[in-house]
Amino acid sequence: MVDLIPTKEEWNKALSNRHGEVLQRKLSDTTVAVCGLGGLGSNIAVSLSRAGIGKLILIDFDRVDISNLHRQQYKITQIGMNKTDALSENLREITPYIILETHTERITEENAANLLQNADIICEAFDNAECKAMLANFVLETMPDKYLVSASGMAGLGSANTIQTRRISEHFYVCGDKISDVSTETSLVSSRVMICAAHQAHTVLRIIAGQFET
Repeated sequence: MVDLIPTKEEWNKALSNRHGEVLQRKLSDTTVAVCGLGGLGSNIAVSLSRAGIGKLILIDFDRVDISNLHRQQYKITQIGMNKTDALSENLREITPYIILETHTERITEENAANLLQNADIICEAFDNAECKAMLANFVLETMPDKYLVSASGMAGLGSANTIQTRRISEHFYVCGDKISDVSTETSLVSSRVMICAAHQAHTVLRIIAGQFET
């Protein structure tokens, strides 16, 4: 099986054949921070990894729990592991040449600047409203030149068609239905969470490609 792993050159060529050399070079040169590695963040990271993003900064303080497995990109054998370690393990199985920087800690106003300073694009992937607001306010106020892709509304069994991407300002995007808050809905369903995460990941790719929402 080891002999079947492609070389880095073969891997990059396969990606360039799919995306074109110019776009793939941009993807490979981009660093994306994923803040929160739950249902949104773990799926965002997998999508971006598959797309050929050069570097991911993975930030989460939590461990994998059995309650995570129905919607997050972890395995039952990883229960109890730090999410940063478990997701890194899985991403390297998918894309062995991606550069990963991990921080097993809670992101706060005090450490956010240090954790996010090297990111070109920041994905907010929390399930807590206060944490979402803290990160959005911090990035918009202190890092106005960085792109922020956030999420609001992906809970319940509402129609997948209500999840949309909205450009709030030049560097700020929000994905979701902006209604179905985790605290008011009865469930987080893997398919709907993954759809919102896919919106966020796709928005990142469009930003890198220079294709912006109107």
